[in-house]
Amino acid sequence: MKKFVGMFLILLFVFPSIVLASDTISVNKEVADIAGNAKSAILIEATTGKIIFEKNSHEKLAPASMTKIMSMLLIMENIDKGVISWDDTVTTSENASSMGGSQILLETGEQMSVYDMFKGIAVASGNDAVVALAEYIAGSEEEFVNMMNKKAKELGLKDTVFKNPHGLDTANHYSSAYDMAFIAKELVKYEKVFEFTSIYEDYLRKGTDRELWLVNTNKLVRFNPIVDGLKTGFTSEAGYCLTATAKKNNMRLISVVMGEPDTKTRNSETTSLLDYGFAKYKAENIVTKDTVIDKLKIEKASNKSVDITPINDYSVILEKTDKIGKITYDLKLKNIKLPIKKGDKIGTLIIKEDNKKISEVDVTVKQNLKKANMLELYGTYLKSILNGNINF
Repeated sequence: MKKFVGMFLILLFVFPSIVLASDTISVNKEVADIAGNAKSAILIEATTGKIIFEKNSHEKLAPASMTKIMSMLLIMENIDKGVISWDDTVTTSENASSMGGSQILLETGEQMSVYDMFKGIAVASGNDAVVALAEYIAGSEEEFVNMMNKKAKELGLKDTVFKNPHGLDTANHYSSAYDMAFIAKELVKYEKVFEFTSIYEDYLRKGTDRELWLVNTNKLVRFNPIVDGLKTGFTSEAGYCLTATAKKNNMRLISVVMGEPDTKTRNSETTSLLDYGFAKYKAENIVTKDTVIDKLKIEKASNKSVDITPINDYSVILEKTDKIGKITYDLKLKNIKLPIKKGDKIGTLIIKEDNKKISEVDVTVKQNLKKANMLELYGTYLKSILNGNINF
């Protein structure tokens, strides 16, 4: 035995490449099997949409409750547009209260805030809550489903048809890992959503005789410190599914696994996907929402000069051994008309690496701009005279 160990150590010292080669094979096999039990899987970076890993990513499968990612996206959009607000009171219809599967036990006629219903969707995957909010926004569940499919088309997604807002098995209700990832990419632009999806446990109707303990169906938000969402799914047809997201070192990843055999495998392979992405890739910030690109000057505005900033952050995703090239910008502004609100698109920032276009980012103003009133215009005119900027 001692002779064998001795010979092995000599070989290791003289021929280290033998061991290194076997390690390389092991790593490659690990990457190939990273989602070995999933029918379909994908891993993307959330800002750029760069695909880091995929397996059968366009296969059309039942998405189960991951359907609610699209429902939550439409709810967030309608809140952002001011169509509804977090404090609105929603009355539960008979249709909503009759939903099977996971529920927050809404009763017909029960009233609950948008905030609490959204919590019930994000944490407990409440089918009754998502139908109640769908009806509140669109007038009917059917019209909300039309909105879901319209949004999928707007995003350029080709593997998805929704038949309901909750994900219970229904004929011809399907999506893909690819489409789910890119719907999630839109949802995570709303930072507010993490206030809900990162909750592990909470209560609804606190202090009443109908108090309900909520426990997140996504156990990774408890056991993995960087995971802060997003949505699980399970039906007999879909198997165990999970769209997850995590942020580390200024980089957010989104993973999707579909058709897993059980929750343990679903969580394990999701963790492996995320670990792989963070181990191999890095994010180089190019611009953020706080980056001042230029100054916008409009004489007839109440503020004569305002900063131009990107609407969204933009990063380049690189393998950790790579370096970014020389970055330059071209700013193209639209024909600007007052008033302008912060968040309104006023133009585009073209980003180039080594003089080659790599992306476009919409730009906005850092603060609202409105037309100056007569008194403000007169003040500006008088100031120009006093400063000698106007000659007679």
